[in-house]
Amino acid sequence: MMRTSKPIAALLSFAACTALVALAAFRDHTGNAASKSEAHACAPVSKPCVFRTFLGLEPFDTSRVTFDNTLVEASIRNGLNWIIQAQQRDGGWGSGSHYKQDLRDPHAVPSDPASTALTAMSLLRTGEKPFEGKYAASLQKAVKYLLAAVNNSPTQQSNITQLTNTQPQTKLGRNIDVILTAQFFSNALHNLDGNNELKEPIEKALAICIDKIQRGQDRDGGWKDGGWAPVLQSALANNALESAKDMGMRVDEKVLERSRVYQKSNYDVKTQSPATDKAAGVLLYSVSSSARASAKEARIAKDSIEYAKKTGKLDAKAKVTEDNLVKAGFSRADAQKYSTAYEIQGAASMRAQDKDVISGFGSNGGEEFLSYLMTGESLVIGGGNDWKSWYEKMSGRLVQIQNNDGSWNGHHCITSPVFCTATCLLILSIDKDIDFLIKIK
Repeated sequence: MMRTSKPIAALLSFAACTALVALAAFRDHTGNAASKSEAHACAPVSKPCVFRTFLGLEPFDTSRVTFDNTLVEASIRNGLNWIIQAQQRDGGWGSGSHYKQDLRDPHAVPSDPASTALTAMSLLRTGEKPFEGKYAASLQKAVKYLLAAVNNSPTQQSNITQLTNTQPQTKLGRNIDVILTAQFFSNALHNLDGNNELKEPIEKALAICIDKIQRGQDRDGGWKDGGWAPVLQSALANNALESAKDMGMRVDEKVLERSRVYQKSNYDVKTQSPATDKAAGVLLYSVSSSARASAKEARIAKDSIEYAKKTGKLDAKAKVTEDNLVKAGFSRADAQKYSTAYEIQGAASMRAQDKDVISGFGSNGGEEFLSYLMTGESLVIGGGNDWKSWYEKMSGRLVQIQNNDGSWNGHHCITSPVFCTATCLLILSIDKDIDFLIKIK
């Protein structure tokens, strides 16, 4: 996330800087290609970390950064161009080793399934017709790489790669590769035509991934070998299984239920206090995970109350409560479950945006970006328009901290520009994937 030259905020006013960036982006948008140096000519290139940017603790006043769709679209294009150039010959992308976090060349590290799946998801989300559009060839190569990784993995092996100690594995869990790959396959099925030749092999590979993920669940409902911040791997596993179920795949409901209970246990609504013992002591990881994992049930609760109002079962001013869900037709046990999810999703989503939560270590790694992504997705899935104000603030600031070459990178833990760029692209394009995120069966 650091740029290479010194800040020039003291030499240019923020307003003048923004005007120059907007002009460069406008020229690019209208067909008169703006060079990368032009597009970032006045942005401070000794880059502040994302946390300090969000908190306004850097030399320039980032609190005045506002949403600009032209700048966001230009930022996404630059990021996609960098990502495509970073793809390996085998069709994958890699984040590199935990022990070589300073290695930033995307072609100097081996491909790994976790990074490939995350990057491929960013191509799915940013493309209108991803398997037919500009980046279809890159996406097809990524699919083949991931299919091979899954199909060549031994049945009893919990993960789908022989690689160990990658940056994603060390921080997000030893088996994060199969979890993110499963999520990608579900997302891919959502974007595939029913007659696409990739549909059947992806479904078969997804079934293998589901089996591996379910066998990796721990007694408490979380997932084993969770790395530095186990709650993140567990939340992502929950997301992957929910998405697979939504695409018609067979998922063990008992596994999902244990997972949801585990995620809910990480946040106490009454005290507004998250448990951070499995989140490396970082509030952001805990609250974003709780918010994301409870979002589906929260949406069901909210929609059920709205339907009960329309059909006359409830008063027009009725709120989501356990008693009202019972009146709407839920059993007492289910009403308690869904009302709890609703409270946790709402409280945790808001808590995840508080300044003291965002502050973290005062510097960012890929896992922070991932936490921001989960917060945004939880807001979208939860329903309403709260996600819009979050998105405007987040996107405006992510654009401001993008590197000159179109990438993003971290300062600690997951420093990989591949991982960070893919995650930032997913955040910036979250508005393009609303239909899939709110899909409920």
